[in-house]
Amino acid sequence: MKGQEWYQADEIAEAYEEKRFSGGGRLIDRREKQAVLDAIGPVEDKRVLEIACGTGRFTVMLAERGADIVGLDISAAMLQQGREKARAAAVESHLDFMRGDAGRLPFPDDHFDAVIAMRFFHLADTPASYLSEMRRVSKEVVFFDTFKRFSTRSIYNWALPMGSRLYSQWEIDRLLGEADLELIRSTHDFIFPYGLYRAIPDSLASPIRTVDRAIGGLPGGKRLSSVSYWHCQV
Repeated sequence: MKGQEWYQADEIAEAYEEKRFSGGGRLIDRREKQAVLDAIGPVEDKRVLEIACGTGRFTVMLAERGADIVGLDISAAMLQQGREKARAAAVESHLDFMRGDAGRLPFPDDHFDAVIAMRFFHLADTPASYLSEMRRVSKEVVFFDTFKRFSTRSIYNWALPMGSRLYSQWEIDRLLGEADLELIRSTHDFIFPYGLYRAIPDSLASPIRTVDRAIGGLPGGKRLSSVSYWHCQV
């Protein structure tokens, strides 16, 4: 998928968080981090792997809460950003960053308490192999997010420079079955696409988010959601 070349460019890594998680994007950042914490539960002293860790948003957050965490990514430029963030937060002793392939994880079976992947599966060329590896090295929790096929995301997906894979419920059910994972909870959110929030100031994003949640709370509203969070158990 063309997204892999886009993702590994130095200039993308340098501007990644500023473009996605400033302004209205802060709201997205808060929601995603809460989703991860809800899935893992108390993180202190837990051994966690984040695949496709990027600039270390979640890796550093979990290290700050006492997790023993490894962040793995294919992009050297993204990992460098993560290391700088870890140094600034003084959590280097709680985490390791590694460059590697998520389809061939260099860890033994059942090595981690939890394995997470955020903002990854929309770029995954072989999602079944990645999910199988996540399941293999986790002894408890597997957590990841996807963009929904039939949602506002599909309206502009074709125009994105990195490409994007969208998933239907049927595809997720099949992937979980093939990986022998039990779905504990799925949460569907963001009627309005991420791109809208990133394009506006935080002061405007908050009232729009209120409308978003109201629509999602209506009967059948969740079917319009563009993002899904999948909390699975081994």
